Formats: sequence, C-alpha cells, structure tokens
Amino acid sequence: MLIDLRCIDMTGKEANNLVSEINITANKNTVPFDPESPFVTSGLRLGSPAMTTRGLGVEEFTEIGNIIADCLLNRNDEGVKKDCLNRVKALCDRFPLYPHLNIPVPVLA
Repeated sequence: MLIDLRCIDMTGKEANNLVSEINITANKNTVPFDPESPFVTSGLRLGSPAMTTRGLGVEEFTEIGNIIADCLLNRNDEGVKKDCLNRVKALCDRFPLYPHLNIPVPVLA
C-alpha cells in the first residue's frame, strides 16, 4: 500500500522516521508526479505480507491504519506516540511472530 502524504504536508522520510518510532516498519517511496527527490519522497509504502503471515485480518489492518494516521497527524504529541506504541505492542502480543516460542515483547517506551 502506498500513502501519498502531500495532503498533510509531510515527506516520506519524515513519515518513515515517525512510524519507526512506534515499531512499524515501512519505507519512503515516490508517488506519481512526486515533487520531492527520491531521497526524500512524498509517499510511504507499507507491505502486507508480514502482517498476513502473522494472521492479521481486516479488523487488524484497519487498526494499523488508524495507528499510523494518529501517529502522523499528531507528530508532535508524545502522549499520542506512547498510545500508538502501546497499540502496536497489543497487536504484536495478539499475533506473535513465533507463537511456539512464547517470548514476551519488551516495551521500549
């Protein structure tokens, strides 16, 4: 999925840094007619294979979209960032990468 960030006046580089801070992996990506350089970009790309492999469904994808929106739209609010981190942790706890290992996920904030 590719998010065009021009409507919220944010670069892909900035968005990638923000979602990385809440433990979501993405990457900056150019969008059609991108005014930014390929090193900055106006888009953010999210991959779905890692999420579907873990068993996440429509409800969880919606929650991830809401988490990302909250993070990006409230980029300077540390309280929102902490809430987003907790929501990501809750999803990871519900859908562990290696369920048979039963390894707790540490809180990083």
